[in-house]
Amino acid sequence: MSSDVELKRIRRALLSVTDKSGLVEFARELAAFGVELISTGGTAKALREAGLAVKDISELTGFPEMLDGRVKTLHPRVHGGLLYIRGNKEHEAAVSEHGIQPIDMVVVNLYAFEKTAAQPGVAFGHLIENIDIGGPSMVRSAAKNFEDVAIVTRVADYAGIVEELKANKGALGRSTRWRLARQAFATTAAYDAAIAGTLERIPEPPAVNAAAAPDPAALPQTLRINFPLAQSLRYGENPHQRAALYTDGSGLGIAGATQLQGKELSFNNLVDLDACWEMAQEFEETAVIIVKHTNPCGAATGASVKEAYEKALSCDPLSAFGGVIGINREVDGAAAETIAKLFVEAIAAPGFTEEAKARFAAKKNLRLVQVRPAPARPVVKHVSGGLLLQDADTGHISEAQLKIASARHPSGEELHSLLFAWKICKHVKSNAIVYAHNGQTLGIGAGQMSRVDAARFGAMKAVLPLAGCVAASDAFFPFPDGLEEIVKAGATAVIQPGGSVNDEQVIAAANKLGVAMVFTGMRHFRH
Repeated sequence: MSSDVELKRIRRALLSVTDKSGLVEFARELAAFGVELISTGGTAKALREAGLAVKDISELTGFPEMLDGRVKTLHPRVHGGLLYIRGNKEHEAAVSEHGIQPIDMVVVNLYAFEKTAAQPGVAFGHLIENIDIGGPSMVRSAAKNFEDVAIVTRVADYAGIVEELKANKGALGRSTRWRLARQAFATTAAYDAAIAGTLERIPEPPAVNAAAAPDPAALPQTLRINFPLAQSLRYGENPHQRAALYTDGSGLGIAGATQLQGKELSFNNLVDLDACWEMAQEFEETAVIIVKHTNPCGAATGASVKEAYEKALSCDPLSAFGGVIGINREVDGAAAETIAKLFVEAIAAPGFTEEAKARFAAKKNLRLVQVRPAPARPVVKHVSGGLLLQDADTGHISEAQLKIASARHPSGEELHSLLFAWKICKHVKSNAIVYAHNGQTLGIGAGQMSRVDAARFGAMKAVLPLAGCVAASDAFFPFPDGLEEIVKAGATAVIQPGGSVNDEQVIAAANKLGVAMVFTGMRHFRH
């Protein structure tokens, strides 16, 4: 409990909220402590309808709301009541002279600008009207004067504030007011960033009634990142590095996943889970991906999760030990029974049946993570002194888009395997070569400095026979030697972007070797 010196009694509160969930209950608790309630517009209406006594903001200011609500709280009797320092003789004299009463608490959440901006075809005028002016001004005034004023910007804080008021006979402690103030400034910073980020993608202001239509392809003029802290992690990639997880608040993707069981997720768990989850999302059919240090050590599709897992595991069972698994289907009991035989750090899937959860419960350290897909977002990478921003690699290739470069055309079975290998190769660190057959990886050469070495390494890692397989290369072959290594390993068909100045030499080599080769026209470097 706070000391008496730190406690500030709440006697007058100003409430003006867009999100009215929990409002009436919170206001009723405030009224029970004898707090005078002041409010605006729809908030005041909601409180009155609930039977609470409320003073309109116009009664406080002596001035009516005007300009369609654009001006209602922008007044000295509001901001003076928030900003004057209690106990400061000059401030006390000034507010007394002008009849300004203290306001001890502000409860504000802002116009839903981001929600409005996300509406398809939203009118430009409607977008502009949803830029809150009075709300952020009150939030900042109250937060600046946190020594005397409490600022509440989140519905989630209502219950805790009520508990503290009960414990302190209607007063809040300094540490709470400081926490609320910091949160308030973070709220206004994120709000302003959302407005700026939207408006800078509208190069010329359209007519008021025309669609706002921000350019979806435009990259921001200023990169603003506002992700609240979700979880402190034990450490980063290594024990001497500090780390934490921040989220966009959507509840989607790995950052927003629900952990159903197991130890706390580590930094490396989260990175690997994101890699295998994103890879699994490439497939419409049932897919299982086993990842170690962000690279796949086995990937497969199948008629069931169990079948796909068994195929993925057989690619490289040694490397799979201690890995993480991404699955794009609900995990059933049969799959869980089989997966549970392997030591796995974590599993990400859209769901787990009760039978699967019961089977995994025996492995108490295994982390089960339930994930909802997230839309692709631009990718941010740090470089010394700055950041790099790029679109997510959402490029996909269909069979119709392939260009057959060789004299021999791939068979239907080969085409199916080539497209599978291409999807996996997209997620393997460059230089990358993936050997595959019938919806199953056979050998993966990842992160090599030479494409020839990637071809050799992928073949060396293969546990299953490579004869009659296909291969994917994430970038073009600068010389025929990489292709020759792949064919030597047993591949009969190859998929690659094409585009080298030596394409004709590589095509000639393919024809000489009797292999089919297709070009995608799309590269998938991954650094």
